[in-house]
Order: sequence, then C-alpha cells, then structure tokens
Amino acid sequence: MSLSEGSIFYGNSEIQFSVCYVKRKTLEISVHPNNGVVIRAPVKADLMKIRKIILKRAKWIIKQQVYFGQFSPRTPARQYISGETHLYLGKQYRLRIEESNIDSVKLTRGYLKVQVKSEASPDKVKKVIDKWYSEKAVLKIREILDECWRYFEEMNLGKPKLQIRKMKTRWGSLSHRETLTLNSNLVKAPKECIEYVIIHELCHLTYHNHSTGFYDLLEKILPNWEKIKHKLEVKMA
Repeated sequence: MSLSEGSIFYGNSEIQFSVCYVKRKTLEISVHPNNGVVIRAPVKADLMKIRKIILKRAKWIIKQQVYFGQFSPRTPARQYISGETHLYLGKQYRLRIEESNIDSVKLTRGYLKVQVKSEASPDKVKKVIDKWYSEKAVLKIREILDECWRYFEEMNLGKPKLQIRKMKTRWGSLSHRETLTLNSNLVKAPKECIEYVIIHELCHLTYHNHSTGFYDLLEKILPNWEKIKHKLEVKMA
C-alpha cells in the first residue's frame, strides 16, 4: 500500500486529498468529518485520471464538507454547571448539581446527578465527574472487550493486556508487546463505537498495519465498520 497527496481547484474552493493505493478494482472517495478527502484507488491507477474523477465529484465533496462543518464546534467547552449536557455511552444527560455530605454521581431519568461535599465549585464538580467517568470506563470498556474477544478466540491469539487512560489524539493502540491501550473517553461514546475501536485494534494482532488483509478481517467481523467509525467521529468531535 502506498500513499500520495494533492489538491485541485473547483471554482474558488481548493480540495486537498490523499490517495491510498490498495488492491481493489474501483475507486472510492470518502469525506471525513475533519473535512479530509481520502481516495482509495487501484494500485495501478493513473493520478491524472484520479484528479479528473475528483473534479467530477467536486460538488458532492464540497457539499459533504459543508455538512460536516455545521457540527463545528460540536461540543462546547464544559463549564460544569447545572443544565449543561454530558455524554455517557452515547446518550446525553443533563447535569444536576446538589450539595451533600458525600461525593457521588448517579444517572437518573435523563439527568447526571452530581452530589458534592462543601462548596459545589466547577472545579470540584469536574473532579467528581472525572473520577466517575474513569471508574465507569474501566468497568464498561473491560466488559465490552470481553464481548468482542469472542471473534478472536479461535485464531490462536493471546488476549492482550488492557490499559485504559486518557489519550489526546487516539482512541486506541496496540503495542508490539500486545498491550491494548484504550482512551478512557470512549465511555462517552455509543457502545457500537467502543466495539469498533476494540475490534479495529484487535485485528492488529494478526495484521500489524492497515493492509488489505487487515481491512478484509475488519469487514468480515464488522461489515458496517465505516458507518460506525463515521458515527464515532461525528458524535465525539
């Protein structure tokens, strides 16, 4: 698999794109939520022909970029005050803050009910919520990993060690020592999105790169993985 980059102009708009050459018969154009344009093309495809096809699809590409643009910024900065919304497993919960003699978090009837000792300052509320998210991430992500592992049990693979922590730019990774590291923020995403990230990384136990074989295995296990990936990017952006 090889990569190249380029750009074309359509009217006053510049469309930058990346071309990924893979073993396939047809050309596929994808527009990602970050407005990136990725072309999956046959290995021997001519770049000039690819550019002509992109130009023909330019109106559609720009339309997709405008569509994704309406979501930016999708998630406003959290103020940790009553009334704002927070995600858990893909669902929105409205924050309700109460003073109490204990620190606790509960989900109840569409609310994320946070009880805090002493003064309920935004910093204190954030600390309590972050601790709750971290605890939930360990429980739920480990549970979902166990469910996903059934797809790999018959492949004679060693189950990787799980590590959950906050990651700035990635949802997950698999080290050469077969340690699976997952972003604790995944607990805010829909369950199917968590499954996608886990299955994606577990496929790297067999294929250590994004080869054709890797995508064949991913598609065999999760035929609609591209739609789920799109959902994750839009929901969590």
